[in-house]
Amino acid sequence: MRVRILGAGPAGLYLAILLKKADRAHDVAVIERNAPDATFGFGVVFSEETLGALRDADPESHLQITDTFARWPAIDIHYRGRLLRSRGHAFSATPRKLLLHILQRRARELGVELRFDTEVTDAADLDADLVVGADGVNSLVRGTYAEDFGERVAPQGCKYVWFGTDLVLDAFTFIFKATEAGLVQVHAYPFDEHTSTWIIECPEHTWRRLGFDAMDEAESLQACEALFAEELQGHRLMTNRSLWTSFLLVRNESWHRGNVVLLGDAAHTAHFSIGSGTKLAMEDAIALSQAFLRHPRDLERALVDYELERQPVVERFQQAAGESAAYFSRVEQYAHMDPMPFAFNLLTRSGRVTHANLAQRDPQFVRVLDAWFHGGVPGAVAPPPLFAPWRDLRNRVVRATAEPDRMPELARSGAGLVLAGPVATTLDGRISPDTPTLHDDEVAAAWAGLVDEVHASGAHAGVLLTHAGRRGSTRPPARGADLPLREGGWALIAPSPIAYAPRMPAPRALDADAMNSVRDAFAVAARRAAGAGFDVLELDMGQGYLLASFLSPESNKRDDDYGGDLDGRLRFPLRVLDAVRDAWPEDRLLAVRLNVMDGTRHGLKLPEGIAIARELATHGCGLVHVVAGQTVPEAPQADYRRGFLTPLADRVRAEARVPTLVGGYLTTPDEANTILGAGRADLCLLEVPDTDLERQVLAAPEPATAAALA
Repeated sequence: MRVRILGAGPAGLYLAILLKKADRAHDVAVIERNAPDATFGFGVVFSEETLGALRDADPESHLQITDTFARWPAIDIHYRGRLLRSRGHAFSATPRKLLLHILQRRARELGVELRFDTEVTDAADLDADLVVGADGVNSLVRGTYAEDFGERVAPQGCKYVWFGTDLVLDAFTFIFKATEAGLVQVHAYPFDEHTSTWIIECPEHTWRRLGFDAMDEAESLQACEALFAEELQGHRLMTNRSLWTSFLLVRNESWHRGNVVLLGDAAHTAHFSIGSGTKLAMEDAIALSQAFLRHPRDLERALVDYELERQPVVERFQQAAGESAAYFSRVEQYAHMDPMPFAFNLLTRSGRVTHANLAQRDPQFVRVLDAWFHGGVPGAVAPPPLFAPWRDLRNRVVRATAEPDRMPELARSGAGLVLAGPVATTLDGRISPDTPTLHDDEVAAAWAGLVDEVHASGAHAGVLLTHAGRRGSTRPPARGADLPLREGGWALIAPSPIAYAPRMPAPRALDADAMNSVRDAFAVAARRAAGAGFDVLELDMGQGYLLASFLSPESNKRDDDYGGDLDGRLRFPLRVLDAVRDAWPEDRLLAVRLNVMDGTRHGLKLPEGIAIARELATHGCGLVHVVAGQTVPEAPQADYRRGFLTPLADRVRAEARVPTLVGGYLTTPDEANTILGAGRADLCLLEVPDTDLERQVLAAPEPATAAALA
């Protein structure tokens, strides 16, 4: 097979090595526009998983690469005058130039033709059975066939610049430096016995305020050395085409067309903050070479096989890298946090590290974190964050039920708060006929008995108070979502006369008298809830129900004071909140279940949701239960995967500075401990699944007594 690879980075060279090693008859040439020792950046980081793959693919080059490694087990976090070290992390790095020299030498040993200083202006001129675009972010090959590949390229994250330094570090180092212009951060790590990589990044507004946009390379170097003089400890920064730039996120719908295939950064990029660019590129080369071993005579099958294997892996890394890049772009929002939760938030930013696996890597770090949640006594051994008290709750576990009779059972399960609902304020505010209510004093008295049982188990009781609005008068959810009643229905109300779904009746638009009636009904129901002994009242402004439908431009088309811009759309929900706050005892927690985004093109956006949360707090809301979607039946931009609400709750808590409750299919204590430990929420709504194991345990006979075993 005649193979022409454009680009002599790690991906292109490693593919050439593996193809030639598999079949010496292959005619493999690597074509590179630059000189052999020309490269951008300084050090390359590898994970243990990647090293295992390199060892299996080509032991000879693996041995040479690993012989050059700088290795370290720690992460240092410099924050607010503290140095916080986390141990147990296996990192390895090597100089990028040395890595390229090793791969070049190995390729030549195997008979690969290397053509440096060779400019290719048209990828279509490459005559080969297989043409490989391994030519990086600004790929000529990808650009030539951009439409066929479905190319998407966009900036991601902060402005950044890549330096080296003669300060030899002994840990992967993060530095967060406060300046008058904003927070500036450093990612730094050693890669040989003399040198470390030193990456500086900051949001564009900070970059401009510091004047970096007007500096050349030498001026930027001098300014950065001055900015981090204390941390550099008298050492210098070094440049290698070290220009401020924006990271480019590259995605392609397809990685091949005909006999042309993309590899590494030409096909995809992952933000440098999780250090996976070279790793992904070399793993691409392994996968592509192995695809040809499986399908030596079928080019198309080999290329499809390569894509099917690699695309899901890369998408997961891009998702993790995107979350990491987003974290660093808004890290200033976390600068108010205490050092331990800040550090844990940093370590868990991409979702690949959790409370449980960090406890395995660095048990002392996690012990100190857990103790911080219980007062931070030196040497303390404390339960994890999920079991730390919050306000007057015994722990941070929230269990919810739409069936009132299950409340005592959930309280006995160990929850700190049992949340009942949705509970309608009036009969015509129900979602379906079996929705519980607080519409009269007799019903409130029945709730009091359930609340007493919850209290007897040591938990607190909460109620989610709602009015269904245009999502009312439906059959029970077990029979299908949002199916209108065939008979016995009731009239619906909403901010605008727009049906929730095509099969549902259009609601009546609320007039001033009707709005006053709804407001008063919420206040009366709040007083009944207080009389029944509920400790927490949660006002429902979520999931397309009445108050939420005022907030969204998808469902609120009014042209009066209660529609239009965000202030107008928020006006009536705030009136209701104020009335409930007046009716609800001041010493009890008032929460709001809030839709912070709709997940639609023209609906409520997250920045608006954060602004709403901030405003709710000024009106007496002490906790925001973050939800999203369901304002309309179809929400193409909503992502209902497990844990999907956590990043939203994190942003609401950090930017609106209001406590948050988060759910989103959270089923394990580890998920909750990670969220709480990192300060992404204050309470977690757990959805504990039924399991065969639990059923077997509960059905087992009583264990033998100690006497019987003696």
